[in-house]
This record gives sequence, C-alpha cells and structure tokens, in this order.
Amino acid sequence: MLAYQLRIAWKSLRRSPAHTLIVGGGIALGVAVSTLFATVRHSFAKDPIPDKSAVLYNVRMDTWGPVDPYPGGKPPPQVTYQDMVALMRSDIPARQTGTFKASLYVFPDPRVGRPRRELVRLCFSDFFPMFEVPFRFGGPWDRAADRTAERVVVLSDEMNERLFGGEDSVGRSVRIEDREFRVVGVLDRWRPGVKFYDLTQNPVDVPEPIYMPFAHMVAMQLESSGNSDGWRSPPMAGFAGLLASEQTWILLWVELSSADQVGRYRAFLDAYALEQRKAGRFQRKLDNRVTPVRDLMVEADVMPKEADAMVAVSLLFLLICALNLIGLLLGKFLARAAEIGVRRAMGARRLDVFMQHLLECELIGLAGGAIGLALSFGAIAVVNLWAKSIISRGDFLAMDWAMAGFAAGAAMVAGLVAGLYPAWRVCRIAPAVHLKAQ
Repeated sequence: MLAYQLRIAWKSLRRSPAHTLIVGGGIALGVAVSTLFATVRHSFAKDPIPDKSAVLYNVRMDTWGPVDPYPGGKPPPQVTYQDMVALMRSDIPARQTGTFKASLYVFPDPRVGRPRRELVRLCFSDFFPMFEVPFRFGGPWDRAADRTAERVVVLSDEMNERLFGGEDSVGRSVRIEDREFRVVGVLDRWRPGVKFYDLTQNPVDVPEPIYMPFAHMVAMQLESSGNSDGWRSPPMAGFAGLLASEQTWILLWVELSSADQVGRYRAFLDAYALEQRKAGRFQRKLDNRVTPVRDLMVEADVMPKEADAMVAVSLLFLLICALNLIGLLLGKFLARAAEIGVRRAMGARRLDVFMQHLLECELIGLAGGAIGLALSFGAIAVVNLWAKSIISRGDFLAMDWAMAGFAAGAAMVAGLVAGLYPAWRVCRIAPAVHLKAQ
C-alpha cells in the first residue's frame, strides 16, 4: 500500500512541476539557513576528541593571593612552573604533560625563505598520544628526550611543506633561534575544530606548527607568548625569578582512566596544596580542580552565547517558510477534489487519501532538503572563506553526518508542517457532491 501511495504522490508531483519547484524551493531556503547556523553551533559544541575526552583532565589550583580572588572567582586556568614540576612527579596519571607556547625565530634554507617568527608548542612526549595527534612521517620523541632536552622537534604538515617541500624530513635539521634541531616526526593533517588543549586565547585557532621538548624552556630561557597571570612580583630578578614566581603560564593535563584514579589524584592535589600552605603558599580556601575536556569547554564559554539564539531564529525562519506553503498546497489539493471524490466512491478510505497527500508533501520536503543541503555547503564555504581572513583558518565549519541528518530531519518536519492541514482538509471532502458533477 505504501508503495502504491508513493507512486500516486510521485505522479502528482510530476503533473505540476512549477508548483513543486516553488514549494520545494521554499523548504530548501529554510533548510539551508537552519543547517548553516546549526553547523556553526555544532562546530563549537561537538566533542573535539570523543575517544579520549572522558579520560583527559585539565589541572588547576588556586595559588592566588590571600586578599583578592582570581578574576571570576575560579582558579587560574594555568599553573606555575614550580607546581607543574612538583605535580608531574606523581605516578597516578597514565600520561601527563605541561605545555605552553613560545614565539621563536625559525631559519629555513635561504633558498626557501627568510627567517620568521613561528609559534612553538613546548610539551612532553605524552602530549602526542594523549591528544591523539596523527603522524605522517616518523613519530614523537621519547621520554628520554624530555629528561635531557634533546634537540629534536616535530613539525606540522604545513611547516614541513614550507621548509622541506612536503618530503619526509625525518632526520633533517632546522635552525630555531641559535640552535639546530633534528626533525623526528611530521604530523598528518591535524585541525581539531576547537583547540581544546589550550583554551586560554582563541579557541578556534589552528595548532602550532612546531613542537619541542619542554626541557628547552629552561635550557633556552624561553618565556610564554600566551596568557600569563600573577599576583605578586617574582622573588628575584631574571629568568630564575620567573621559575620561582607565582606567575601562572603553564597548562597541565593528565590522563586518568578510572574514577578511582581521579579520586586518588584529587587527594594528591589537596595533600600537595596543604603541604605548600605550611611554606606560606596557598593561603586561600583549597580549590583544586581536575576538569574533563567537555566540562572545561563549558567553563571557558567556548560556544558563543549567540549560537543558540541563531539556531532558534533559523528554525523559526524554517517554520515560517513551511507555514507560508500551506496555502499553496491546499489550493493544489482542492483543485483535485473531483478526482478525490471518485477515488473515495470506489472505496478509498479517508486515511488512504490523507496518507497519499501527506507523502506527497514529504517528497517535496525531501527534495527541498536535498537542495537546501547543497545550498548550505555553499554557504559554509563562503563563511569559511570569510573566517580565513579573521582567524587564519578556512576549515572551521564542516558538514558531517550529524548535520546532514539534521538537514534531512528539518526537511521532513517542514514538509509535515506544510502538508498536514491541506492533507487533512482534502480527505474530509464528501464524494457525493463531486459525483453529481461527474
């Protein structure tokens, strides 16, 4: 029966192609707009690392001064160098890394380009498996390189293209500042939608092009080019004063695979803070936080507050498009009243007539949804092109299966809203009146 009703609905659509195009176009426009704004929201809200987000935790401690709290009443988003060193002595996490970014001069071959400043991510070797960073050539350095400040680096795919023409550069050298570093790995394309491992500045920025063992921070006396907060002056001048200061500028991440590990690590943080309190630090009420990725994104307000409003307005626009199509569909269906009367007299039930016309509306909705999905691809490309000039990346918005499903669902709902009343109205026609006319 369903196949028969679909065949009749399809024939009806083919009889009036102009009318079908107008109705489908209205739904397509609404679907395109709503899908575009839903994709914007989805790009901010989706899990950036679904396989690991439940076991990756950001560590924060309230090391702020006793008089005034840190702005916002929360612990600083980063930790001090001395706390990072002490906390990374723990054997509770399966993996852990401190990390920050520095701006350093990179000297390519003179035939390739001129020296220029590049952002360099200083981290430990655990950074790469923790955040599932993919490699095209080679791999990360080992933990021995973390301890000895071995002169090794990992390059992004774009930096490798710029320096070595995209070839396998493992084993080759690159000069950074006044030192030569050996390339041990080249990343495959890695563009997380949200830079979840460092939300202190632009959350949609691209990952850094170069990665270097954290120990070079001390060896080269490197300072952060990212956020840095402190509540009092360093105890001494120079770089040694920075290391011993209350300046927070290092992100600390740990991988904890079970609730028991999380509980043990929280207890370890509290014990460490109480021990430091005896030395005159941590004078505020203990506020140590071990926050998973998704919760940290919520705390950091990664998703713009306007995103929900934009999706709501776009869905309202889709609803208005669907409501405006009711009159067109009703007029089309009522024009076939005589035909419907004959079908009813030959034994067709009201439900059969209702389902035939509702299916016709849903077919129009699906066709409009397909066109709207194509239009949304074009709109996303335009928005990405605009975003490239603002945030230096043109791949932030991306259509995935979830958004394709959203577009299909929106099209079906729009078809239902537009066709429900016309289908109901036409199935209520009394066949006797039209049989007399026949």
